[in-house]
Amino acid sequence: MTESLVNQWVDYLEHSRGFSRHTLRAYRRDLTQFLVSIGRDESVTAQQLQDEMTTRRLRAWLSQMSAEGASRSTTAQRVAAIRNFTAWANDHHVMTTDPAAVLVTARADQKLPYVIDAEDAATLMNHARDHVNEDEPQTVRDWAILELVYATGIRVAELCALDTTSLNEAESSLRVIGKGNKERVVPYGEPAARALNEWMTRGRPNLVADPSNRALFVGVKGGRIDQRVVRGMLHRMSARAGVHDLAPHALRHTAATHMLQGGADLRAVQELLGHSSLQTTQRYTHVDTQRLSQIYRQAHPRA
Repeated sequence: MTESLVNQWVDYLEHSRGFSRHTLRAYRRDLTQFLVSIGRDESVTAQQLQDEMTTRRLRAWLSQMSAEGASRSTTAQRVAAIRNFTAWANDHHVMTTDPAAVLVTARADQKLPYVIDAEDAATLMNHARDHVNEDEPQTVRDWAILELVYATGIRVAELCALDTTSLNEAESSLRVIGKGNKERVVPYGEPAARALNEWMTRGRPNLVADPSNRALFVGVKGGRIDQRVVRGMLHRMSARAGVHDLAPHALRHTAATHMLQGGADLRAVQELLGHSSLQTTQRYTHVDTQRLSQIYRQAHPRA
């Protein structure tokens, strides 16, 4: 049986574009919703797409979603999914036109997460350090995670995907695989280096279940740590330290804000954070690793 066009598209996004599983699920769902609206499913043929996936029908579907209360961000996501699919279909000769190319939506609201000040950030880091318990190796891990996220601004998914080989202790840097499987090198400062050294020498060996496990951070059962564990830990640690409740993305945004406040160049911060959108790629130029390290040491409050 021939693989469905939807599966071919999703396979392309996964293996050629490096899209995350979360994005793949969302894009498939959005496309399937449109197909249902025209009485089709994932077994739709190229000819049916050519005949029925028109700009007029796409606009009518989006208007219906909006009338039913879809937010601007949800609508923008659906447009992105459909535009991606029709562009792929046109490029791969599934369709002779690209009916979604002309679709536009209002820019989604950009709500920035709460940012704590440098004093509260220091309070949070020091609380984690001061409450390390030698009988509970996970407390060393939590300290190291907080220092590392604040030091580098990496995403929680990137943090959980780190391996021991991602760590270059001699150069105080991380090799991070970001969105779209794009690799970047991110420096970190002395406080994070101390916490990581404690984790690697005193914490991780007492938690890791399988010596062949390469995960940098592991959970209490010895396997690679889960994003939900990191989020829960940060919420609990924020409450115990008496600072504003934080999620990992808020701590990432805090790191970026503090670097900018310290005088870091905006383009360098974009490079450090690993922003991967086409617009960002076009707007910001590449900054080499040595320059990033220099900017980081000058700008970050815990460098």
